[in-house]
Amino acid sequence: MIFHILTIFPTFFEGPLKNGVVPKAVEAGLIDIRVHNLRDWTSDRHSTVDDRPFGGGEGMVLKVEPVYQAIRSILPQRFEPNEEGNNGNTRVILLSAQGKRFQQADARAMLQYDQVLLLCGRYEGVDERITDHLVDDEFSIGDYVLSGGELPAAIVVDAVARLVPGVLGNAASSQFESFSEADENGVPLLDCPHYTRPADFNGWQVPDVLLGGNHAEIKRWRAAQALAKRLKNRPDLTGGTHERG
Repeated sequence: MIFHILTIFPTFFEGPLKNGVVPKAVEAGLIDIRVHNLRDWTSDRHSTVDDRPFGGGEGMVLKVEPVYQAIRSILPQRFEPNEEGNNGNTRVILLSAQGKRFQQADARAMLQYDQVLLLCGRYEGVDERITDHLVDDEFSIGDYVLSGGELPAAIVVDAVARLVPGVLGNAASSQFESFSEADENGVPLLDCPHYTRPADFNGWQVPDVLLGGNHAEIKRWRAAQALAKRLKNRPDLTGGTHERG
């Protein structure tokens, strides 16, 4: 699986994607990450990628021309469909505050593509013609505004890469975790609390049920605790509200 990252700050990714399981997956040949500088597809001496918005307003807008040229160069199959009429099993994604919330199901859905291009939004936004004609999905990683899409792009790569078979040392790690399962109503489940040695630290005790060796009881306890944690931390998942104290 190939990840293409289109950005005006390519050196940003020298840090976030050089630690943990992602570089190991690259070294093992399970994934490939290619970072592209959007300015390489500009034609003026200033390598301009933004301009003032039509109609006035604050900020600058990412121009459509360099983005079009970059995507056409990186994924030419999207502009030249094969005999079957498909685009070569590719996906182009814009990271922006206006996108829909990126979720675990979206990460799993990306596994079906051979190549995913992540466009890092910048400035006040992007020319809407990019959204209308060049990208397949627009994602946000949360209900807040960042200075650009670079950090979200790194998060998406990490979230998807760890699901690629062989990336994690234990395949079950990605099967039994938060958002990997749902309850009988289809509401995502969170992971249960975890403990390790020592059993007593500063008088803080590990729950007795985890020390008793009764696996049926442990399973029931973990399921109940996972539901309790969801109610406490993510009541929004079940339609509740959370009052900040």
